[in-house]
Amino acid sequence: MVVFGSFISLSGLLILLFRNAPMGGLSPAVVGWVLIPLGLVFAGLGVLRNRRKRAQNGPGPVGNPIARLKALPRLWKTWRGGKYPELPRSQVMMWAVALLYLVSPIDVLPEFLPVIGVTDDAGVLVWLLSSLSVASGSYLRWEKDHRDTGRGIEAP
Repeated sequence: MVVFGSFISLSGLLILLFRNAPMGGLSPAVVGWVLIPLGLVFAGLGVLRNRRKRAQNGPGPVGNPIARLKALPRLWKTWRGGKYPELPRSQVMMWAVALLYLVSPIDVLPEFLPVIGVTDDAGVLVWLLSSLSVASGSYLRWEKDHRDTGRGIEAP
């Protein structure tokens, strides 16, 4: 979220500096001055979220990106079988909504708006990928802790 917020603020700054033509009927100054504080809010929320996660000191997700990607089908199969209760149904529903939003032609911010038109899609995509990565990393930890000897995974 920090990176996303920084990207939005930087986009606003670049619009202020280099854009002269109206953007979707709005002046570049308005768009730039709206994007800069909006991005700063997102970045600030990301910093607060990261601090809260560090303060919890719980066991974090494990595995590199390739291992996490390979774990997604097993995660889905185990969750569908009811053997992995740590993944809430609401999380899976949010993933489905995010996928529908990404493939849907209907957008909150239309694509014809330069820079901002794709930012909402980029934000949803970043959230979806990071959420899937964290969930599959947590699943790998759960799998490791439950000594799934059928897959050859040993407990630490």
